[in-house]
Amino acid sequence: MSPNVVHPDLRFVARFLPSGVARKWLLPVLRWLKPPAGAMPRGLVVREMALPGTTATVRIVGPVDDERGRPVLLWMHGGGYIIGSAVQDDALCARYAQRLGVTVVSVDYRLAPEHPWPAPLDDCVAAYDFVQREAAALGLDPRRVIVAGQSAGGGLAAALVLRLHDSGRPAPIFQLLVYPMLDDRTAARTVEGLTLRVWDQESNVLGWSSYLARAPGGDGVTDHMAPARREDLRGLPPAWIGVGTLDLFHDEDLAYARRLVEAGVPASLEVVDGAFHGFDAVMPKAPVSRAFFDAQVAAVAGVLSGAAR
Repeated sequence: MSPNVVHPDLRFVARFLPSGVARKWLLPVLRWLKPPAGAMPRGLVVREMALPGTTATVRIVGPVDDERGRPVLLWMHGGGYIIGSAVQDDALCARYAQRLGVTVVSVDYRLAPEHPWPAPLDDCVAAYDFVQREAAALGLDPRRVIVAGQSAGGGLAAALVLRLHDSGRPAPIFQLLVYPMLDDRTAARTVEGLTLRVWDQESNVLGWSSYLARAPGGDGVTDHMAPARREDLRGLPPAWIGVGTLDLFHDEDLAYARRLVEAGVPASLEVVDGAFHGFDAVMPKAPVSRAFFDAQVAAVAGVLSGAAR
């Protein structure tokens, strides 16, 4: 497919999408438009629980029955660190739960700029610790935890993996990074020749500067803030990274996947020709989106089969 050509499955809707949704003046409206909780598929239920020591909460999507020892997918929603909420991904979390036989713990972390780094990451760490501590009571297997996220949530997932590794906590068995927002230096670069949708450079600058509480791309940004800043990636859990060719994060995601492999970390990469940022959220039923989700399921299922008790 030629550069800048949208995938046929996405071409019609792409004509109506803005280049970027995040603008400072629009943040109050975007937050006010928080989606309502949707109905769970038969056999699944969602519970909201508070995280001790923080104002954040988690939404736990799992079976109605009290099955013991289910694997956990710890999920972080997207939104550029400045918008979004866990409830927006209820339907997606239910799909993971149904297809993989996991319980999904979705983190409703605090948002920047009111709560810049490290608050959102602290909430994700608190959620991981919560899963480890309350696993028996919740019917979960703390030895089979997948850390996952989408966009900024993918960035938080990658940062969480680094924080867990550096703190000596039990490691997750896998990291699932869906077009993750990994590198603040992208916001300091000039992007030319690429027609962006949903998340453009203006949105990216706003997201990173709000999260970091400083201009992105400069000194003083650590790898726990922006995972792409990590120099030594050795010893991390295996990873899956997926991104489209028309996504602003394409280059940084490919670079991170390559560096993981060079560090000896098993990492698979799924690149979707002609896909823009968030394409699967915009059109979840499109064949290209279904194939993208199937690739994620296959990657996680393979890891879980190898980690079976």
